[in-house]
Amino acid sequence: MEEYQYIRSLKLRREEISSFNRYPFHLPSIKTLDELAFHPKVTYFVGENGMGKSTLLEAIAIAAGFNPEGGSLNFNFTTFNSHSPLEKYIKLIKGVERPKDGFFLRAETFYNLATNIEELDREPGAGQKIIDSFGGVSLHEQSHGESFWATFVNRFRGNGIYLLDEPEAALSPLRQLSMLAHIHELVDQNSQFIIATHSPIIMAYPNAQIIELTEEGARETSLEETNHYSIMKQFFDNRDRLLHHLLNE
Repeated sequence: MEEYQYIRSLKLRREEISSFNRYPFHLPSIKTLDELAFHPKVTYFVGENGMGKSTLLEAIAIAAGFNPEGGSLNFNFTTFNSHSPLEKYIKLIKGVERPKDGFFLRAETFYNLATNIEELDREPGAGQKIIDSFGGVSLHEQSHGESFWATFVNRFRGNGIYLLDEPEAALSPLRQLSMLAHIHELVDQNSQFIIATHSPIIMAYPNAQIIELTEEGARETSLEETNHYSIMKQFFDNRDRLLHHLLNE
């Protein structure tokens, strides 16, 4: 399977960074970063808001050739240029095999991607419609969750590198479980995933690598050791006690 590890690791070009006191280099996960190795199947970035999960995933995506706002390698549009310069300071160490497919799926800018698809399909002489690869139904004519899911199940074809940024933002718990099953199918088709998430469900893929970004930097951990899992477990194990503590202080 390792021959299909399309992105093996990344290195931060620390010597080229003039200051670690400005964004995004002041983020603890970046400030202490030297090199990160990725799992050949599924790697997760987890951590609290502001730790740099999406910033790091975005930089990996851009360095790999994806559009900052998402899509496949063929998408090239800009709605609002807000991405950080981090991709200029990282080096991706790639595997021998090149992926035959790839997609950067991010909940935050998915609306912009859906709009760009419609604009391209309206162009004269466009030929086969792009939306056909996404299930054939306008992504704007579905709920956010359904359009996100349609993209995932129709557009991800296997033998690819797939980067997902907080997919749980658009998916119900049941869809998140279904996403795990489909990730497994795609992994069996020589695919690699790097996912930034807050969801203990999505980060539960067996034997995956979980990298937690904290104030101390990045560290490898297990599902049960993450704050996300611990908090959810506390809530469901003793909901009344936790709510009493929260609401009566």
